[in-house]
Amino acid sequence: MAIAQSFIDTLKTSCDIETVISGYLPLKRQGRNLVGLCPFHSEKTPSMVVYTDTQSFHCFGCGTGGDVITFVMKMENLGYIEALKFLAERNGIPFPEEGRNDPSLDLKPLIYEINRTAARYYHEMLKSEAGKKGLDYLTDRGLTSKTIVKYGLGFAPEGWSNLKNYLRKKGFTEEQMLKAAVLTRGKNQNSYDLFRNRIIFPIIDLRKNVIGFGGRVLDDSKPKYLNSPDTPVFKKSRNLFSLNFAKIAASQRLILAEGYMDVISIHQAGFENAVATLGTALTPEQCRLISQYTKEVVIAYDSDGAGRNATDRAMALLKDVGVETKILSIPDAKDPDEYIKKFGAKRFSLLIEGSDNVIDYRLSLFRKKYDLSTADGLAGYLNESVEYLSKVESPIEREVYAGYLAKETGILKETVLSNIHVHRRRNQKRNQKESWKKIQNDRAAFRDRLNPKRGANLTAALAEEGIIAFLFQHSDYLTYVLSKINKSSFITELNRELFCILTEKLQNNNSVTLIDFSGDLPPEKLSRFSEIIAVNNEIPKTKQVLDDYIRTLLGQQYKNISQRVGELSDQELYDAIEQIKKEKK
Repeated sequence: MAIAQSFIDTLKTSCDIETVISGYLPLKRQGRNLVGLCPFHSEKTPSMVVYTDTQSFHCFGCGTGGDVITFVMKMENLGYIEALKFLAERNGIPFPEEGRNDPSLDLKPLIYEINRTAARYYHEMLKSEAGKKGLDYLTDRGLTSKTIVKYGLGFAPEGWSNLKNYLRKKGFTEEQMLKAAVLTRGKNQNSYDLFRNRIIFPIIDLRKNVIGFGGRVLDDSKPKYLNSPDTPVFKKSRNLFSLNFAKIAASQRLILAEGYMDVISIHQAGFENAVATLGTALTPEQCRLISQYTKEVVIAYDSDGAGRNATDRAMALLKDVGVETKILSIPDAKDPDEYIKKFGAKRFSLLIEGSDNVIDYRLSLFRKKYDLSTADGLAGYLNESVEYLSKVESPIEREVYAGYLAKETGILKETVLSNIHVHRRRNQKRNQKESWKKIQNDRAAFRDRLNPKRGANLTAALAEEGIIAFLFQHSDYLTYVLSKINKSSFITELNRELFCILTEKLQNNNSVTLIDFSGDLPPEKLSRFSEIIAVNNEIPKTKQVLDDYIRTLLGQQYKNISQRVGELSDQELYDAIEQIKKEKK
């Protein structure tokens, strides 16, 4: 759908990329540019660069890049038109009327409204006679009426079409309900309520929109929990239950619990900084979201085997985004909800404050596995502990815990440290071999999906990209470049496409920024365009450099024709040679 150029121009001048991105994550000045931790993959060292001169960004770690619109699309999970509307509203710019007929602009607000209406219905059902058993369940679990109202808890009564009929009376169609995923289809393609005979937990985002639901059975039937599938407004892997409350809590940490009831029970006990995942294991996207609000997380998962496995995964993912983790040990209870009921909020607070760091937690698990009163048990405990400590990066922590192990086991500290050192050397050699093997495998498997001919024509592709980056920043050379080469001079398809779009826009305007290409290129191609500009950003932009690019490209084109001479007809060969002669003049 076409958007008026005047609107795009206004948006360009109003949406400074530094201002927009710094609203999501901290940026540091580095020369002319700014750098920050990329929000689109896990990293400890900043690899995302924001170029204020070209109003673009590029991550050299994961390859994501583009303009301010691309960034907002990825951060807010929006389509192109939605991102334009989002930025326009943020900056008080009227959105053009011709853009309002785009269906994507109406779909998300419609789903929000369906979800809000459904949440109100479920809550009313909980207070009705039909929801008595649901309300009894919640009060038996110790929840107060204040907590039930605060979380908007509800009940889906038995029956296949209660919500469907209610929403239909409110004016919503069956197709709209299916898009909102409050209905689902059976094998015969008939639609019916997704949630039936379940306690309902509305899932609310940071803008206070109801984006989905979780439903819990009242008995032992399976599945115990049922969650909304992904929709245009809801991605399970990118949201956290109760973050809308936790983000405004006074605490400097978050408590990561396993389920809805744990979070609500912890919250009711006075700890408003509790969150949970939404029916899935913790994801990298959720960890990056957590890192925007805190630098410390207390993991309060169940103490069973599944809980320990989930804890191990969470520790590794949170470490990747620079979040310090502590692990809550829950004695005499299977989960935080049960512990709070047994021992109260004050004891739970002491438990939180005394939670183990990652190393203490690991060593405690090893300790529980062995009988330290036997030689075999002692050796097993020491071997596992030494192997683990050899992977700890901090030499100070290795030194401290080697001392603890020595004191606990009666082994000399020097012996413990020596064994840690042996393990570290062995690990380093193994890691080097694995890294080299991965590099070789990646090289063998590498294929540029966006620009398939690039690998086989790397010299030409680099010259093409140099020309594109040069023209992007120096539009006054357009006439000169077009006198030397044209689109047929380009060997790789993607670069030819970018060259054509760029030269067409430059012929209509004196200069361009990446935002001018948002409507012409899909996000992955725009990311590649931004990468080309970023990689060539520091190369001097002189006429000599440009001529070198052109000469290299034409030389590669001639080489390609020489290699394919047997495949060409006489006329094709003659035309190709005449074209190269013309372009070399």
